[in-house]
Order: sequence, then C-alpha cells, then structure tokens
Amino acid sequence: MSEPIISLKNVNIYQGNNLVLENVNLTINKGEFVYLVGKTGTGKSSLLKTLYGELSLKSGEGVVASFNLADLDWKKVPFLRRNLGVVFQDFQLLTDRNVNDNLKFVLRATGWTDQKLMDEKIQDVLDKVGLKSKGFKMPFELSGGEQQRIDIARALLNSPKLILADEPTGNLDPETSDEIMNLLFSISKDYNTAVVMATHDYIVVNKFPARMIRTEKGQITDNASISMV
Repeated sequence: MSEPIISLKNVNIYQGNNLVLENVNLTINKGEFVYLVGKTGTGKSSLLKTLYGELSLKSGEGVVASFNLADLDWKKVPFLRRNLGVVFQDFQLLTDRNVNDNLKFVLRATGWTDQKLMDEKIQDVLDKVGLKSKGFKMPFELSGGEQQRIDIARALLNSPKLILADEPTGNLDPETSDEIMNLLFSISKDYNTAVVMATHDYIVVNKFPARMIRTEKGQITDNASISMV
C-alpha cells in the first residue's frame, strides 16, 4: 500500500503577491524518487520552499510528512523541518567549525541534548555517506563532492522520510555528480526515504531515470517527458 509523504490539492504557490504555480495537484509516496525539472524562474525553488515551510500556503490543501501546511506558523515550522532533510546546491556549511561541529549544531538546533547520542548519530550519518574519517576536517579542507556528502549527512541527522534537494549536483563535475546521485538513490531505496530533487541537469536525469515533474508556464506536468521542446 502506497503511503503519501507529500499531498497537494488545488494549491496555488506565491512568491510575495506573484502567483508562480497554479492549481498544483501532486502526490509523492514514501520511498519515491522524483525529479523536479523546468527552466530557471518557473517555480521549482518556490515549490520546494512551500514544502519545507519557507513560503506559506495561501490557498489549497497541502500535507507534508503529516504536517498540514495551511496550519503552519513560525512555531510549527521547526517541527516540520525535523521530519525533512534539505540539501542545497551551495552546501551552506558553517565555515568556522569542523564537520562534526557542523552536524552537532543542527542536532542541538533540533532539540538533541545527549552528548553521547549526538556523537553516535554523527558517526552514523558520516558512515552512510562514506566520510567517517572526515569529522575533524574543516569545510575548506574538503572537495566539492565531499562537502555535498556532508550536506547530505546533515540532511539525514533526524532520519527523515523526505529529502528535498535543490540542484545538489549543480556545482559538481560529472564523476562527482554520479557519486552523489548513487548516494541519493541508495538512501531512497535503503531507508524508504522519498527524495524530491530539483535539477536542470538533463545528463543526470537521463543517466538516473525516475519520475519527473516539470514546472512550466505556471503549471506542473507529472511524468513529463525529457525533451525540452
């Protein structure tokens, strides 16, 4: 039985007062891998921001990880985000502290207090992304691919059932992109974690096929074809 992790019904998505996407109807199930494609400015990032509570839902019905988006206020957003992992194109690691302390910062911010449990969790996620020995490195000592793996490790800290990835291969060379894609697919499969990945990299999409949703002219198209025509 499929179990939705994202359900949007008749949703309109706004940036400020500008309507970006109209009448969005979308269901994504646990463990599913979904690409979000479309040209720059067509609403990919706005859709992701709505899903993780940065943009408020002004019309329609939306449920993400059992949270009703219409009822979200600033107090509830951190609880929603504990159930999500968000991966950014530019890594957004704190440059003044090492990898372990970057991850510990997130755990503390999401309510962890037990030092031993935090240390164990950090080792666990670093192991999952193949960087168990890099905890004492500073971000500038890591390659771009390693920094992206740390970003993914950070997204895994609270064992999310949903990862939202915004152009996670955008700054990486092809070989490193392949490594990151293999990692994301294995996380999706091994932990039944849904992954929604915004991308404009059609080489990656061709190489790692999955369900594809396109944003275009204020609408979304599900199971879109890969051609840009």
